[in-house]
Amino acid sequence: MPPVKKKLLYLDQFFFSHAFRGNEPQFLEAAERIRTLAAKQLLVAPYSTVHEDETKQWEHYDELLDFVKATSRGHEFSAQFNVEHTQLYKAFEAFLRGEPVTYVRARNDILEDDIDAWDGYFRIDVPRFQRDRNDLKTAKTRLVEGLIELFPRWRASASKFEDDVWLEDHAAGRQYLARYAEYVQRLVEGDFAVMANGHIDSLVMETLLRFIPRDVPRLDAMKLIVDFFTSDHFRDIPHRYVASRMFATLKKLVKEGAYRNAEVARGKLSGFYSDVDHIATYAPYCDAFLMDRAMAEMVNRPTVALSEKYGVKVFSRGNWNEMHAWFDELEATLTAEHQAALEAAYPTTNFGAAD
Repeated sequence: MPPVKKKLLYLDQFFFSHAFRGNEPQFLEAAERIRTLAAKQLLVAPYSTVHEDETKQWEHYDELLDFVKATSRGHEFSAQFNVEHTQLYKAFEAFLRGEPVTYVRARNDILEDDIDAWDGYFRIDVPRFQRDRNDLKTAKTRLVEGLIELFPRWRASASKFEDDVWLEDHAAGRQYLARYAEYVQRLVEGDFAVMANGHIDSLVMETLLRFIPRDVPRLDAMKLIVDFFTSDHFRDIPHRYVASRMFATLKKLVKEGAYRNAEVARGKLSGFYSDVDHIATYAPYCDAFLMDRAMAEMVNRPTVALSEKYGVKVFSRGNWNEMHAWFDELEATLTAEHQAALEAAYPTTNFGAAD
């Protein structure tokens, strides 16, 4: 079989939701094109843990999740927190070695398996822990309410955009340190249950400490980690870079007069946190990302400039034709050798000849 180099496409939850309902032809047509390109070994559109959490909140959860997995042909992104931690460890190693600040991305940051291999239609579902549906809805509501409560303070703030980005990064680093301090304090007090409960941020800190030579005193090692959390290496981590700028851009919009009506804000921002998780975690590695129009407008702003920074094409309802043009370009790369391999590997499927 000839080698393949597949394009990586991320489909935001809004796409799956509309395609699953089946009442909008443009989504059904796009879903069919994606399935065809995936079957031709030209494209992969994996699903993620963020998809699972978002899908869980639907009434027909099982059916929607099965649709998501079928569209992805069983391909799966690494869990969101694993991607974030992988980036953190790689950036910390580069920081310790005095290497350039720019984070070096690799597909295995976000994928467990090699997608550049010929695959078939068979997939296996592996059951795993699922968060409670009501807990997810409650947490989502609480996050959005907390976000909207910040708006009056944001409107009164005179901070510049660059200051707001710095504050987001600073808060993220401080959170790792604070949770680790809490973990250590509970252990000192004899609360060993905290170890059994899987304190993730504490495990992150313990892992960072392992990168530091054993002969470095503990206090000096902790100082190195604190220095890392205030460094450009930390700020250039893809997840950190994108998330900080998306939140700072939202703050900028609020300062400029957006979202003055709290009820309207609740509706428009109900999925903001999960959208940031989708985009900040996976977009820097993808060839293309299909998201809702509001998020596309945000990441296309100069304050985020997602495409310019990472080279990912951003598609939404606003440039639907450009997405189909991209599909056309991708299909046009199918060679005669590739077409012959498809017909040999899947003799009962009619793929059609390349244009």
